[in-house]
Amino acid sequence: MNQVRVAAPQQAASPAYRYYVLAVLTLIYTLNFLDRQIIGILATPLKDEFELSDSQFGLMGGLAFALLYSSLAIPIAWAADRVSRVWIMTVALTIWSGFTALCGLAGSFTQLFLCRMGVGIGEAGGVAPAYSLIADTFPKSQRARAMAVYAFGIPLGTAAGTLVGGLLAATYGWRVAFVTVGLLGVIVAPVLRLSVRDPERGAMDERAAPKEAPPFAEVLRTVFPKRSFWLLSFGAASSSVCGYGVAAWLPSFFMRSFELSLAQTAWYYSGISLVGGVIGIWLGGAIADRLGRLSKAAYPLTPAIAFVISVPCFLLGMNSASLIQAFFPDAGANGWQALAMAFVVFVVPTGLNLAWLGPVTAAVQQLVPAPMRTTASALFLLINNLLGIAVGVFYFGWMSDVLRPTFGEESLRWSIYTGMAFYMLSSFLLYRASRTLQHDWVD
Repeated sequence: MNQVRVAAPQQAASPAYRYYVLAVLTLIYTLNFLDRQIIGILATPLKDEFELSDSQFGLMGGLAFALLYSSLAIPIAWAADRVSRVWIMTVALTIWSGFTALCGLAGSFTQLFLCRMGVGIGEAGGVAPAYSLIADTFPKSQRARAMAVYAFGIPLGTAAGTLVGGLLAATYGWRVAFVTVGLLGVIVAPVLRLSVRDPERGAMDERAAPKEAPPFAEVLRTVFPKRSFWLLSFGAASSSVCGYGVAAWLPSFFMRSFELSLAQTAWYYSGISLVGGVIGIWLGGAIADRLGRLSKAAYPLTPAIAFVISVPCFLLGMNSASLIQAFFPDAGANGWQALAMAFVVFVVPTGLNLAWLGPVTAAVQQLVPAPMRTTASALFLLINNLLGIAVGVFYFGWMSDVLRPTFGEESLRWSIYTGMAFYMLSSFLLYRASRTLQHDWVD
């Protein structure tokens, strides 16, 4: 049935309600990334428990989650363009949170792998409907900033997953960490269902939205010819190979190369994720909204420039211990000078590599009419996540194993070095998108 359930004509929502909806969606996105990223800080205890190589952990942290997460997002988004997006997100939150809790009961690598697949199944319904809800709640001139605020869930969830998961694992074990964060999402799910209403499709657009959701084939016919869609999707995906991959492996890097304990790493990396992520995401959305009034090219150009700057910053941060020891010979790899310098330097690329979220997701919303937005977002996320999560997390673990005979415990450092090429590829693709976006834009 293609009929969309839309509200009767109504006045625009009040600013207070719009901000409340954004706050609830951001909280849920925080839980989304908390459950998704907690596995990064738990890498060492999980590898010890199940005797895993870096490559095996990369498969569990990446492919197990991304395979069904990416593919199921398409049919779920198709349904979300026809039925209540709020209901779909409520069910999705309950499923992924429940499977996160079940990860704590896993007795083997296979069971844990299957539970992570369950987390991916639930999270498949958590993001694309939220993009569409935000687009129908905020006017076009505020969407990049609203998307950026929503994207705060990434650094907030990554920081919370790292800190809470690391501290719980260090004190009570990794099983308690999984169960605790999973049950939290189950408790929050009713808040979404009872306090957020599903807005009319296209309610905040200048043109009235059609009353019927188009067939899936029509969405494909609309999206596929647009070069901007492919350039934005593969540009974001290239950056996500590093974004997801580095985020999953940096805790292990700090423990191996900076000689930090699990609890120390939890505090240290959660601070980097929170400070850098929030600043970078907000600046990316704010700059794109301001410059986008002059030229639509600003939406992809803003992150393209950010990625170019982030590469030398990452390299500097990863070599901060060596640089500090050159000036302070008595300072160790985990001396306060090296840790302080690395913290400051890592904050910069952590922010820059997330600056794409507001501008690019806002631009994708404008490539199709309002009734197609959820499905188009899911197609974008399919490319971004299938490459970013599945390839990214596995790539760095696999490359670390390949380089281990040469570099020993420092193989992970060199693995991350090789991944910086993905940021440069992303910058090039987004630059190309800036040349075609004006032509493909739908007002």
